[in-house]
Amino acid sequence: MTNSALSTQHSALHRVAVIGSGAWGTTLAVSLARTGRAVTLYCRSAAECDTLRVERENKRKLPGIKLPPALQFSSDPATALDGAVVVFFVVPSQSMRANAQALAPYIAAGTIAVSAAKGLELGTRLRMTEILAAELGDEVAVAALSGPNLAQEIAEGRAATTVVAASDSAIAVQVQDALISSRLRVYTNTDLIGVELCGALKNIIALSAGIADGLEAGDNAKSALITRGLAEMARLGIAAGANLFTFAGLAGLGDVIATCASRYSRNRFLGQELAKGRALDEVLAAMGHVAEGVTTTQVAVEMARAYNIEMPITEQLHAVLFAGKSPLAALDDLMTRDRKDEMSNLQG
Repeated sequence: MTNSALSTQHSALHRVAVIGSGAWGTTLAVSLARTGRAVTLYCRSAAECDTLRVERENKRKLPGIKLPPALQFSSDPATALDGAVVVFFVVPSQSMRANAQALAPYIAAGTIAVSAAKGLELGTRLRMTEILAAELGDEVAVAALSGPNLAQEIAEGRAATTVVAASDSAIAVQVQDALISSRLRVYTNTDLIGVELCGALKNIIALSAGIADGLEAGDNAKSALITRGLAEMARLGIAAGANLFTFAGLAGLGDVIATCASRYSRNRFLGQELAKGRALDEVLAAMGHVAEGVTTTQVAVEMARAYNIEMPITEQLHAVLFAGKSPLAALDDLMTRDRKDEMSNLQG
């Protein structure tokens, strides 16, 4: 079989739709299109589609990255989703349900819906795949994508890894096959709860790490915050039914490291600005991007109280974000807590 025929066969088997033209959605569409897969990026309006089609660049969300000639754009759900084997939902967590409801009539039975959002729904405390499953029905399989996936670096073609989680390993493998390339190594995991909670909760730690950076607390303090933050993420995960070891993997430790250290991390940036004394609403308005750690902090505090577990970093961040507590006072309170055994409540 010729290379051209192989490419055509591969595209037919993996016709993909990406819902959401933000930085991460555009990056996923670019990464998929570069491998020869047939990819359509679903945009919010015909005007946005026209701009992307003509300029071959998402100047607003992913400047400097040329969009592959094969990448298609559509604001018509019937066109965007026609024949799609895998549909990636790359939208903010608080709009996941609305998007799923609107697109459900166009998603065929047997399709795999993949959440690439890292958050939890306010009010219901649901994970994104729980929302997709509820809105799309039993005939659509669900999976989650998570890991140390900074959009800018992947868009630039730098080496990266990610994790696809699904309760059914065969579903995870299908998504793995759709995504994998020479620059993006994809692992699978059947711990859907753990992978999704890792992706959501790590934003709390990244926001807190940004505050530590803004306070110039030092590398010792930041490394302690990351480590102890991972411990409280794992405590909540265990209580919710996740596998402890997932938190030591790419979706857990890997993503925590990336988002706590990178200049591209929105949550880390937000934390730094809060430490400088700027108001939360002011920083969010200026960013022009969603910082999922804010809403996730609200949900995580509710979950921790429901499960009766300790999440001191999350509790202190909640006080900073929503109760006017100063970042320095929060740091002082964390440092003067009662003495503990390091491994307490991590035995599962």
